[in-house]
Amino acid sequence: MKTVACVGLAARDIIFSIDRLPAGPGKSHATERTEVGGGPAANAAATVASLGGSARFIGPVGDDLIGRQLIQELASCEVDVTRVRRVPGRRSPLSAVMVDASGERAIVNHTDDSLFEQADPIEAGDLEAVDAVLADVRWLDGAVAALQWARSHQIPGVVDLDVGFRSPEVLLEPASHVVFSATALRSVAEEDKLETALSSMSKRTDAWLAVTDGANGAYWMEGEAVSHTPAHRIEVVDTTGAGDVFHGAFALALAEGSAETAALEIASAAAAISCTRFGGRTGLPRRDELETFLEERR
Repeated sequence: MKTVACVGLAARDIIFSIDRLPAGPGKSHATERTEVGGGPAANAAATVASLGGSARFIGPVGDDLIGRQLIQELASCEVDVTRVRRVPGRRSPLSAVMVDASGERAIVNHTDDSLFEQADPIEAGDLEAVDAVLADVRWLDGAVAALQWARSHQIPGVVDLDVGFRSPEVLLEPASHVVFSATALRSVAEEDKLETALSSMSKRTDAWLAVTDGANGAYWMEGEAVSHTPAHRIEVVDTTGAGDVFHGAFALALAEGSAETAALEIASAAAAISCTRFGGRTGLPRRDELETFLEERR
C-alpha cells in the first residue's frame, strides 16, 4: 500500500442544495443540507484512503470545536492525523457552499491567515515513508517544505494550484507535477485560452503540467504539445470537492507507479463519480467503484 502525504487546508463545509445560485440580495430556500469535512488537502487525503491507499494529512486547525470535528472525521476516514497542527487561540476554516440544480456551486470560505503563520513547520519526520506528496496553496511554507523534501527523495510532488495564488514560482520550482484549475491558470498566465496558457507556463518550470476544466475535460503538456482528454459524460449532482478528489486520485496513481496519462484517466474517473452524489466528501468513490467505472467506459 502506497502512502500519500496531503499538505494544506482542512475546513468544515456546510452545503446547501438550492434551485439556483443567488444573483443578488434576497433569501434562498434550501431543499437539502449537510455538514461535512472539506478543504483541498483534507479531501484529497480522504480520497486516497477511500481508494485503498494510505493517507496522511498535514495541516493546521484551530483549537476549537470545528478543529476537533475535522480531526475526528478525517480519522474516521482512516486518514493518519497524527501530524495535524492544533494552533492555540485560532479558529478553524469554515465554508458555506451553495449547490444549484445543475450541480454547480458557490463557496464562501473564512480562513484565518494567522492559522498558517503560527503552525509548526514541516519536519522530516512528518514525511517519513511517504511515496508521494500533494500540496494545496493555502499553507505556503508547509507546501514548499514538503515539495522540496519530495524532490530530494525523488518521489512525486504534486501541487493543486487553485485560485488565490498569483506568484506560483515558489511552488513551481520544487514541484514535479502541477495541476491547475482553469481559473487559476488563466489568472497566473494572464491568458484566456487554456492551451496557450499551459504552453506559456511550461516555459517557467520543468514540472509536468496539466489543467482541469470541469465538464470540458483536462489539458496537459506532452513534450512541447498540448494534449486534451474530454470529461466523462455523467448526470451531475454536486461538483463540491471534485477537484480535490481529482488531485488525491492523481497523486495516489503516481505513487503506485502509473504514468501521467494513466493517472489522469484514473483521476478524471474518480472526480466524475464524486460529481454524481450530493454532499462533497460524503460522495467519495471506492476503489471497486472506480475500477468498474473505468472498465465500463473502456
